[in-house]
Amino acid sequence: MARSLPVVFVVDDDPSVRTALELLIGSAGLESVTFATALDFLASPSVSVPSCLVLDVSLPGIDGLELQTRLGIRRSTVPIIFITGYGDVPMTVRAMKAGAFEFLTKPFDDEALLRVIGQALEHSCAALSREAETQALRDRYASLSPREKEVMALVASGRLNKQVGGQLGISEVTVKAHRGKMMRKMQARSLAELVKIAGRLGVAPPAAASRSSIDRRPPPVSVEYARP
Repeated sequence: MARSLPVVFVVDDDPSVRTALELLIGSAGLESVTFATALDFLASPSVSVPSCLVLDVSLPGIDGLELQTRLGIRRSTVPIIFITGYGDVPMTVRAMKAGAFEFLTKPFDDEALLRVIGQALEHSCAALSREAETQALRDRYASLSPREKEVMALVASGRLNKQVGGQLGISEVTVKAHRGKMMRKMQARSLAELVKIAGRLGVAPPAAASRSSIDRRPPPVSVEYARP
């Protein structure tokens, strides 16, 4: 679904409610796409623009809470605004604990809904930006050689060049060469920035690598030339 403007998805089995919400959202200069069932929404393609979902709790077949569960990863970039005519405390708690952006009980104020939609779209925009940044980091990490990935994991965990060499069985000079190439490819300007990147990517040293075991290793004797 190719789009360039923010979009508000609406899932409600009541045609009159869908029409009313479509007109309300349009009055704010926003685009909306409506669905009568959760299955219809699940069958729709994902979008790469800021978006949110105005979702009725009571739906035929798959209800709103079940749809929230099924959305999985899409929930992070498509905030869910629940609307219902018979909300209760347990239902609200369940929805909010599962990551709902807001829970509104009908009848709700139009301005309140539009305000929440605006906030949800801002949230979606920020989430998409973080997702794009993380994907760029994954692409950079994929460009590393196997050895550079090993060096990155150990350096980011706090190992010194000498300790990294001891763990990998290569000279300290070779570690420095791999480390320099790795830092340039990852576009990390400092060790602190590399540590943050490794944290976002979930990069960790081998479980068997411990500081005490590294310290007990003899100095490396092999020399490995870093390839460009």
